[in-house]
Amino acid sequence: LPNLLFYGPPGTGKTSTILAAARELFGPELFRQRVLELNASDERGIQVIREKVKAFAQLTASGSRPDGKVCPPFKIVILDEADSMTSAAQAALRRTMEKESKTTRFCLICNYISRIIEPLTSRCSKFRFKPLSDKIQEQRLLDVSEKENVKISSEAVSYLVKVSEGDLRKAITFLQSATRLMGGKEITEKTVTEIAGVIPKETTDGLLSACQSGSFEKLQTAAKNLINEGYAVAQLVNQLHDIVVESDDLSDKQKSVIAEKLAEVDKCLADGADEYLQLVSLCALVMQQLTRN
Repeated sequence: LPNLLFYGPPGTGKTSTILAAARELFGPELFRQRVLELNASDERGIQVIREKVKAFAQLTASGSRPDGKVCPPFKIVILDEADSMTSAAQAALRRTMEKESKTTRFCLICNYISRIIEPLTSRCSKFRFKPLSDKIQEQRLLDVSEKENVKISSEAVSYLVKVSEGDLRKAITFLQSATRLMGGKEITEKTVTEIAGVIPKETTDGLLSACQSGSFEKLQTAAKNLINEGYAVAQLVNQLHDIVVESDDLSDKQKSVIAEKLAEVDKCLADGADEYLQLVSLCALVMQQLTRN
């Protein structure tokens, strides 16, 4: 087992994978002594890496398990959410990783590999976790629903998968909220839409037809209604992007202009700009593009 680096989007099973592997290697009894799991919520400054991790790494490990099975003669240090460690703390790991390689393996887990310093990535073998495929997610959600006796329509399952974008944890959380909301009745696509904060198709279509009408008053009313309904403009930006990209009514030139504006609005929202103003500004540009020809 080399030093490992798992990276990829959240909810794709990185932590579960290494924990499952460690349990299989060490068995339930030795698991506690042999695995040190440090999360972002733990102290992981340079001092902890120097003391706690080093002390753990220097302990020797025997090669047998209480149940008689052969067991690898090393321990595993799991550094979850390693991308939130300071680069000084990451640098402090470099020597320990090499020096203690006889007795200790490291597994770094992160969402963004670019935030891990180069010397660490070169010491690990990298595994990229992709967003989970729709089929696997559907299977898992159906398993969960069956075990928990949840009634859910097949459309709702595929919609859950679509909304969670490859993040199984998110999908299961939505399923949980939906179950609570329905209190034993069947979960439908509508329930999922409400819980996930997705803007319903009627609303986005209404907004676009207001843009197409060429009347600024209609557009303003539609934008006001959208905000008063409590929908997030950032969510609208994501959905509009998909609509624009897949649309057949728009020319490539129009698509590019709108997409650029979407990016700009997204950036402004991230910087904390006013949602209503950004929305009106976006719609005005869409209207200009739609009514031009």
